[in-house]
Amino acid sequence: MQYPLPIAKLIESFMKLPGIGEKTAVRLAFYTLKMSDDEVDDFAASLKEVKTSLHYCSICGNITETDPCQICRDDGRDSKTIMIVEQPKDVMAFEEMGDYNGRYHVLNGVLSPMDGVGPEEINIKSLITRLQKHDEVKEIIIALNSTPEGEATAMYLAKLLKPAGLNVTRLASGLAVGSDIEYANTITLKRAVQGRTKL
Repeated sequence: MQYPLPIAKLIESFMKLPGIGEKTAVRLAFYTLKMSDDEVDDFAASLKEVKTSLHYCSICGNITETDPCQICRDDGRDSKTIMIVEQPKDVMAFEEMGDYNGRYHVLNGVLSPMDGVGPEEINIKSLITRLQKHDEVKEIIIALNSTPEGEATAMYLAKLLKPAGLNVTRLASGLAVGSDIEYANTITLKRAVQGRTKL
């Protein structure tokens, strides 16, 4: 038996989300049917607001409602250190840890030649421009996931940035190979930041 078209379309929409298979999508779609009209309206409004109210910071590439973002506007942060992360959710993970007080640069992706993602497709050009304008930066911490793409991006960045005389470091062990920063607990993140090593 086929689902009515509105349910089938909703199931298909849920399946586009990462980690959502068909069974979960079906469960979510039927749960949505039981929601009140107000709850559905609020949910739909939240989805729209995320797309219309947020944009990328012109300095660091993090998501923000105001440009520049709150972190880039904060004069109390250490401007000598920039931590490079893959996604805005990684910034949130380090901010939750509370032990890092430097700046960030969000690549919004990693190098993946198999998927056609090269240096031009991620936020590297603005990093170079930023470093040329701010000669007070002394250390770059590369905080990318320990995946093949993350490792390749880290090595590319190290080769690109070392000739400029910058101290390029990488997060230490503490983050397991193949794990994602967003799922690490604060103790693991703290150890990884404190034990970072030169590339």
